[in-house]
Amino acid sequence: MTTGRASGRIELLAPAGSPEKLALAIHYGADAVYLAGRQFSLRNFADNFSTDDLEAAVRFCHERGVRVYVAVNIFARNRDHAGLCRWLDTLGAIGPDAVIVADAGILSLVRQRIPHIPVHISTQANTTHTEAALFWQRQGAVRVNLARELTLEEIAVIARSTDIEVETFVHGAMCISYSGRCLLSAFMENRDGNRGECCHPCRFHYTVMEEKRPGQHFPLAEDDRGSYIFNSRDLCMLGHIPELAGAGIRSFKIEGRMKGIHYLATVLRVYREALDDWQADPHNFRVREHWRRELAMVDHRGYCTGFYFGDPAQVVPAYTKPEMASRQLFLGKVIDDDGGGKALVEVRNRILEGEKIEVLPRRGPAIPSRITAIENGEGQPVAAANPGSTHRMQLGVPCRPDDLIRRRIT
Repeated sequence: MTTGRASGRIELLAPAGSPEKLALAIHYGADAVYLAGRQFSLRNFADNFSTDDLEAAVRFCHERGVRVYVAVNIFARNRDHAGLCRWLDTLGAIGPDAVIVADAGILSLVRQRIPHIPVHISTQANTTHTEAALFWQRQGAVRVNLARELTLEEIAVIARSTDIEVETFVHGAMCISYSGRCLLSAFMENRDGNRGECCHPCRFHYTVMEEKRPGQHFPLAEDDRGSYIFNSRDLCMLGHIPELAGAGIRSFKIEGRMKGIHYLATVLRVYREALDDWQADPHNFRVREHWRRELAMVDHRGYCTGFYFGDPAQVVPAYTKPEMASRQLFLGKVIDDDGGGKALVEVRNRILEGEKIEVLPRRGPAIPSRITAIENGEGQPVAAANPGSTHRMQLGVPCRPDDLIRRRIT
């Protein structure tokens, strides 16, 4: 089992909802990834990993000094017992660096069946105070992802009063319900969010209907796409890394196992640079303008600091989409570099010869350039490359495999 990157550093923990996302997470600087098999996690509609995929993923990560945490964080029923036991035995043989659980019974099974695998406690366990953290510590857990409703002051008390590692979310979508324990999906669609089947009804469009006026729908605060009365803003703690570290948080977790690879790459590379800057010179840390610009470009619902500073205004619903969101179109991924700015590109959206692009390197600002030539599989020049194809392109700037390219916004 790997010891991971430089012990003692704050860990940057990234989502890996598929093998492709896992490779991108490592490329853009994750210290650790969290993922799941195809059952017993809270993201059953992510691509997730087959047993063979998971075994390969753990090996791939360990060869690169990256830790792997496997989510087994459903709230189980009696009918799950036999399957759970088989799955835990499988994980014990594969050897991830930890399993993530929320259910005390599953924790007990882990300690009985695979005691050599460390246990992390999910945010779904709603750990909100010191005694609860100490309880998990006594049960053998080595880390707890604290409830999202806590302030930094409350987190600091827990961190200094226990020996269990503290992990919290620092970026991404926040559930409208208490630490994600939502029943709306089960009520409306018979899909239990606490068993990995959430249909995200907090993102549905809603109107008001008065009892004596059936069929007349009255608008709430809304934009031209509908009303989002349960739609929480996204968390962004980029500017508060010193405060997070000062509270004793040892792992910074990014939400997004069901997000696309452009979102993952953009967010992860920003936090990697920021965390590295802070760790290199804590007293002079500042947020760079290109970090803010990058985070503004990806899909999000307006950023806030959640509950960290006890400000109620930070957790009101978001009714409008931020003006800058989604202005960048993800075009493709570099899968081979020929040198001299020429590369084999896996095309995700139509790319035109002459089009202005940006290459996302592992570190630093996006690099502007232009597609000056496109070749098909026979080496013939073409004017465009369509989604689902691979073409050699002259990007005009250095690149590496797994770098992403996107359309440049002028």
